[in-house]
Order: sequence, then C-alpha cells, then structure tokens
Amino acid sequence: MSGFTHFDAAGQAHMVDVGAKAATVRVAVAEGLIRMQAPTLALIEAGNHKKGDVLGIARIAAIMASKRTAELIPLCHPVALTRVAAEFEVLTAESAVRLRVTAECVGQTGVEMEALTAVNVGLLTIYDMCKAVDRGMEIGGVRLLEKRGGKSGHWARE
Repeated sequence: MSGFTHFDAAGQAHMVDVGAKAATVRVAVAEGLIRMQAPTLALIEAGNHKKGDVLGIARIAAIMASKRTAELIPLCHPVALTRVAAEFEVLTAESAVRLRVTAECVGQTGVEMEALTAVNVGLLTIYDMCKAVDRGMEIGGVRLLEKRGGKSGHWARE
C-alpha cells in the first residue's frame, strides 16, 4: 500500500488529479445484505407490501444513488456512468436479501465508489420501505467484490 492519494505533501485533503490518466473501461462490482424477519421477507417476495414493489423501487434507488455519488462523497470525481445494474437475490434460508451492483464507465477514474454507494442506498431503501413491520432489520457485508480497468488493472476479492 503506497499511501493515501487524497492528501497532498503537506497533509491537506485534495481531489486527486486524474487529468493525465488514460480513459479506459472501468468496472466495479459490490454487494451487501439486509437481514430481516421471515414474515418481512415473505411480504417482499409476494409483492404484497402496501408501499409497492420493494425490490423494484430499491433497484431504481440504487441506480439513482450511483449517479449522485460525487455529491455525497466529498473528494469523489463525477463519473459519466455507461451502465449500472442492480441485482437482488432472495436468500430464504437466511431470511435476507443480497444486492449486487455492477457499475461501468469509460473514464479516467474507477467506479468503486459508485457501486458501493448504490449498494448502501438500495439496501437502505428496503429498510425504509419495510421498517413499519420490521425495525430490527440489519444491513451488513457491504464490500467491493471486483474492479477492472485503469493502471492498477484487475482486482478480485478471494
């Protein structure tokens, strides 16, 4: 690990200069999980929630969040995303929902933050929509799974 890039030689926070970097295809995949009571998961699966399609709304929230990442993370570059996919997996045995987000762009900086932001907001949307019936839901396991592109190349979680 070579050191933090968001600090200059004097230790002051700054936005990293990516101007000299080549524009390449950048991809990041992140995931997270929300655990809940079995009846809450059953409501989500059946699509009977009085607020509507929980996973459909959470998918849109995740995509929207990815596009707003630079407004939320102070030193994050605005990125022209070319694709964002949010995929849910219902884990009945664990009484949980996993969200996996893939973010892509052609640019000078990566999209890890966009994928991670999307996962967090997507899971928070599920919490928000279901909190009236289950305040004990737990969000966790948010992590980067893979990133491709740029000078550092490919990285994947083992």
